[in-house]
Amino acid sequence: MKKIFLTFIIIALGSVASFAQKIGYVDSEYILKHMPEYAAAQKQINAISEQWQKEIDQKFNEVDALYKAYQAEQVLLTDVMRKKREEEIVKKEKEAKELQKQKFGPEGELFQKQKSLIKPVQDKIYKAIETVAEDGLYAIIFDKTNGMLYSNPRYDKSNDVLNKLGLKPGNFAK
Repeated sequence: MKKIFLTFIIIALGSVASFAQKIGYVDSEYILKHMPEYAAAQKQINAISEQWQKEIDQKFNEVDALYKAYQAEQVLLTDVMRKKREEEIVKKEKEAKELQKQKFGPEGELFQKQKSLIKPVQDKIYKAIETVAEDGLYAIIFDKTNGMLYSNPRYDKSNDVLNKLGLKPGNFAK
């Protein structure tokens, strides 16, 4: 009876072990640091952002200069002239804020530019992850940067993804 029970336990444990799934994780920040396409996209986005910020700063500086001139001359202006200057200042400030929203708002040009430049890089990484997962028979691969609390480094597949992308891991700090 003991042999039958022991055999049954061994078979049960063996079948449970065969259902165990392989999981791994990648560190997307680490992968992105190694991708020249991502660095080029970030450089382009930063340059555009700086240019637009200068434009917006210039608009706000113009508003500030108009306001300071208005304050200095306010006592000398008639009511009609005062009202006209105030309207001009408000109009210029609105234009500056609208430009800021157009360039940097939630659906602004910077967001659209980031999306168009970064999406191809993300798609390339996803395809490489998918290939690594299929080749290694992984059931799940997590992204370490998106909230994983603990990860065993032996399951990190970031270098495998870099290899699939044709890139060599360097001595970059994680």
